[in-house]
Amino acid sequence: MCAEASTGRRRQRGLSIVEIMVGMVVALMVSLAASGGAAVFTASQRQGIGAGGMAVNAATALAAIKNDAASAGLGFFGDSKFLCYNLDLSVDAAVKLDAASFAPLRITNGGSSDQLEVLSASNVDSGANVLLKGSSSGSSAMLTSLLPVSTGQAVLLAPATAGGTCMVRTVTAVAAATDDAPQTLTFGSTGTYNAAAFSAAVAYADRDRVALLGGLHWSRYSVSAGNLVLDRPLTGTSAVLVRNVMAFRAQYGIAASASDTTLTGWQDATTSGTWASVSGADVERVRAVRIGLVTRSPQREKEDKDGTCKASATMPADPLDTSKTVTPDVTDWKCYRYRTAVVVVPLRNLAW
Repeated sequence: MCAEASTGRRRQRGLSIVEIMVGMVVALMVSLAASGGAAVFTASQRQGIGAGGMAVNAATALAAIKNDAASAGLGFFGDSKFLCYNLDLSVDAAVKLDAASFAPLRITNGGSSDQLEVLSASNVDSGANVLLKGSSSGSSAMLTSLLPVSTGQAVLLAPATAGGTCMVRTVTAVAAATDDAPQTLTFGSTGTYNAAAFSAAVAYADRDRVALLGGLHWSRYSVSAGNLVLDRPLTGTSAVLVRNVMAFRAQYGIAASASDTTLTGWQDATTSGTWASVSGADVERVRAVRIGLVTRSPQREKEDKDGTCKASATMPADPLDTSKTVTPDVTDWKCYRYRTAVVVVPLRNLAW
């Protein structure tokens, strides 16, 4: 009886302290292994998301710039001619361009990153133009034939021959043509593009042109503090398109002459000479624009077991000239990944 009771008590005593400690150690090791694996997975996931987001952002920004640049010059060409070598443009009381040298698409050299400006009208039928009937000083205009324009829309006053100054005006009133009087446009001081005074008065003569613009878009793309920024000079607004930008480059695709339709090469915007600030007849040689973008991944990758970063073995190349390199904005640049994207945009309005 005593032996049986003693045996029953021993069977019910449970785990020993040694067994408990062994179990705790095993559980701790499994937990540490799991947490370490989770940390590695999370870091890898962050790197993948960062690299993927970088690619998507760059592609989206270039697609938007491509669509914008494709419209460059809309409204500023009539009868296959570029008439506006200079431009008067104001917004309310602020003068934006005062008989300034004008090109509807202009690249400004900025070292590793350029500045790209695009100016275009908003209406798909922009550029439709008619002749002036009589002279105009920019306060009103009589037309020889019907121009489908309404109050609040913008028009362009342009000389009949190349080399003069054009002027953007907002229509504040439209008097329909009658049997005795031509259609007349009024450009009152309340119009968006009518309020400011320019340094030199410009007069337009009989048989000069009035072209429909509708609205006006002016975009400026440049890199500031590592961000690709879109500025709207007409409204004073801006927005960041892409972050961690190492280089933003643009080149003109040019023909040998204004009458030649074949693209003969790519031209950088230089600090001096013809292509430093393209204007005049040289605008008609531009057939396309090529745009390149280099971005850096936001996530730094860890060193290997030897303490060496191997995410990138070499510095990124200039997107439009692979013989040159782009200097990243971090000293440990080998710990980051870089992506290059290039897009070519035919400039239909300039070519036509």
